[in-house]
Amino acid sequence: MSDCIFCRIAAHEAPTKIVHEDEHVIAFDALNPAAPLHVLVIPKRHVASLRDADADIAGRLAVASARVAREAGYSESGYRVLTNVGSDGGQSVAHLHFHVLAGRSLAWPPG
Repeated sequence: MSDCIFCRIAAHEAPTKIVHEDEHVIAFDALNPAAPLHVLVIPKRHVASLRDADADIAGRLAVASARVAREAGYSESGYRVLTNVGSDGGQSVAHLHFHVLAGRSLAWPPG
């Protein structure tokens, strides 16, 4: 989708700091971080939200999220992985993305 900012990032058509990339997934620093580590992990192909994802892509995003946290040094101290689905769920970009947050105490409930 040419009008989707995350599709443009996945195609390397929009500037961002990439922290992980493989054949199916790309991870990059969040524009407005909510924690010292705040990375967005997205599928390279357009999937609107988790409700549209299959187990393969959801699993790939989860594994990539854990890798990002581990490589940033947060495996032991902890981190949070979350996704928002739909406007009431807080989804602001209609492209599936997992947030990986770490580096501070993360309260519950989140919002």
